Amino acid sequence: MKYLYLLILLFSWNTTIPSLNQKVIEYVDSVIGKKVDRGECWDLAAAALDHAGAYLDRSSQKSIYIFGKELNPKKDKIFPGDVIQIENVTLEYIKGNAIYTETMTHHTAIIYEVLGKSHYKIAHQNTSFSGRKVGVSELNMNYNKKGKITFYRPYEK
Repeated sequence: MKYLYLLILLFSWNTTIPSLNQKVIEYVDSVIGKKVDRGECWDLAAAALDHAGAYLDRSSQKSIYIFGKELNPKKDKIFPGDVIQIENVTLEYIKGNAIYTETMTHHTAIIYEVLGKSHYKIAHQNTSFSGRKVGVSELNMNYNKKGKITFYRPYEK
C-alpha cells in the first residue's frame, strides 16, 4: 500500500504546474481580449513574467530573448505558463481538402494549455487573428517544416 501511495505522490509531483507558471497563466487569463502595453507579441510575455516575479533577460532585447531556463521539449515536460520564442517557422498542415501554410518569422507566445505531445494552445498578441489583443490559438509542432521554437521555463528573479 505504501508503494502505491509513493507512486501517486511522484506522479502528482511531476504533473503539478510550477507556481511561477501558474502566476503567468493567471495574468494571461486577466488580459485575454485586451491589448498589453504596445500590443507587440513580446509585451505579453514580459508583462506576464513581471506579474509572476519571474526573470527576464532584458539585456539582449534587440537580438534574442531569454525568458527563463531553456527547455528541451523532447526531454522536459512542458507546462502552461512556459514561454516560447519562434524564429523563422513554417507550419504546413491539411484541413479538409486544402493544404495550409503559416509562417512566423519572429514571434513570442505563452503555452496556455498542453493538448498533447507537441500540441499546444498558445496565448499571444500581434497576430492576424486577434490583432494587437491577446488571443489563444493552437500550435501543433508536428506541422513544423522549418525554423526553431525555443521553450523557456520561468524562474525567480
